[in-house]
Amino acid sequence: MRPGDRIFKNLSTGAGIFVVALIALIGIFLLVQAIPALGANNANFFTSRIWHTGDPANLEFGILDLLLVTIYTSLFALVLAMPISLGIALFLTQYAPKRLARPFAYVVDLLAAVPSIIFGLWGILVLAPQLAPIAQWLNETLGFIPIFGTGNVFPNFQGTIFTAGVVLAVMLLPIITSLSREVFERTPTAQVEGALALGATRWEVIRTTVLPFGKSGYIGASMLGLGRALGETIALAVILYIPAGKPFDWSLFDGGATFASQIAANYAEFNNPKSAGAYIASGLVLFVLTFAVNFAARSIIGQRKAD
Repeated sequence: MRPGDRIFKNLSTGAGIFVVALIALIGIFLLVQAIPALGANNANFFTSRIWHTGDPANLEFGILDLLLVTIYTSLFALVLAMPISLGIALFLTQYAPKRLARPFAYVVDLLAAVPSIIFGLWGILVLAPQLAPIAQWLNETLGFIPIFGTGNVFPNFQGTIFTAGVVLAVMLLPIITSLSREVFERTPTAQVEGALALGATRWEVIRTTVLPFGKSGYIGASMLGLGRALGETIALAVILYIPAGKPFDWSLFDGGATFASQIAANYAEFNNPKSAGAYIASGLVLFVLTFAVNFAARSIIGQRKAD
């Protein structure tokens, strides 16, 4: 092996080891900082819905509501974003002429450059009043279904998971669309041309060739988007209304807090190590959850490449 290749190999290996070590050190730091607060906790950390951390001598905190709101909001956003992203990616790669596809793709990608606080302000000041009548109609018409039931912030239909999920879906669009578009563009030209030569319509080409080839990549992109949604902070902190003493009840019209928004909204308590440790403990759970989702996404994409 030539010296240049050896140096490059060592640098690449070192960079990979450094990243893995950094992730491990972050996890260890969170765990060490959380242990004192967990030891002083007077409630069950995993099953309690209580969150009282103002008095370091009487800590009571549990992550059940935070976990449920975080996952519920993220999954709702993903359900909205996935079909729209799929449609945009297919339009840009299969239907749109190149002179239109490229600038349109740039516009979609630019959504990723918009700061979270802008999305949050737009969501609560502009979008929420427009969505409130729709949310109210869904509640009145389909309220017998639990997900459309009366929320814990009724009659407020603006600072809810419904509004937050729609805004979060818009934030996920550039991630899922961009990665899906790249996968669909790599569909073997011979397969596409062969299907067209046999008389297949454009939709039949997509259904029989493009989608089967890019399915794993699309799922992986969606999983990466889910990981992004789980960690969103400022936009959800601005939008979600936190009800006093009312637990999450599986309605899209509930308020609440996610792991990240709860930490951001209560940073003033960090001047006490034990109170701060409660938030660090919840951050550790979010760290593990996000890591697991991203690991699953990378595994799916890696499996597709191996095939």
